[in-house]
Amino acid sequence: MQDEQIIALLQKRDEQALAEIRTAYGRLCFSVAEQMLGSAEDAEECVNEMLLAVWNSIPPHTPYNLKTYLVTLLRRAATDQLRRNTRLKRGGNQVTQTLDELAEVIPSKESVEAAVDRRALTAALRQFLNALPEQSRQMFLERYYFAKPVQVIAETHQMRVSAVSVQLHRIRKKLKKHLEKEGFV
Repeated sequence: MQDEQIIALLQKRDEQALAEIRTAYGRLCFSVAEQMLGSAEDAEECVNEMLLAVWNSIPPHTPYNLKTYLVTLLRRAATDQLRRNTRLKRGGNQVTQTLDELAEVIPSKESVEAAVDRRALTAALRQFLNALPEQSRQMFLERYYFAKPVQVIAETHQMRVSAVSVQLHRIRKKLKKHLEKEGFV
C-alpha cells in the first residue's frame, strides 16, 4: 500500500492504517529504535508509542513524507524513553554521545520555541545537507539521525574509524559556520 493510501486511511480513522504502517515501516522503525536504545523491549514500546502518535496527529496534520514523519515521531519516543532510562540508570549510551556531539552546534529545543523558528532551522539544515557531497550527507544522517555508531558507519563506507570521526568533526564545524551565517548560533 502506498503512503497516500495509508494517510487516507488515517484521515478516515480506519485502524487498518496502523497495520499497513507496521507492514511497510515496522522493521525500519524497530531497527532505528533498537539502535538508539539498545533494547528490543524498549524499541517495541517506542514503535507502539509512535503508532499512537501517528493516530493522534493525522488528522489534523498531513505529512509531506510519511516515512520521515514516522521516523521523526519514533525518534521523539525513543529520546523520551532514553531520558527515562538514563534517569533510572544514570548511564550513557551511543545516542547520548551523538546528541552531546551536536549540542554545541544546534540550538536546544527550548531555544527554538516558535514553529516559524523551527521551520527556518529545518530549512537551514536541509540547505546545508543538500550542499554536502553524497557520502558526507549519508554519514551525517547515519550518525546524527539514525544514531549509528562510528564503527558501523566506517564499515558501511569502507573507511577507517578515525577517518569517519575526522570527517564528522569537519561536517559539524561546517554546520556550525552555516548556522552562524543563518543566525541560529
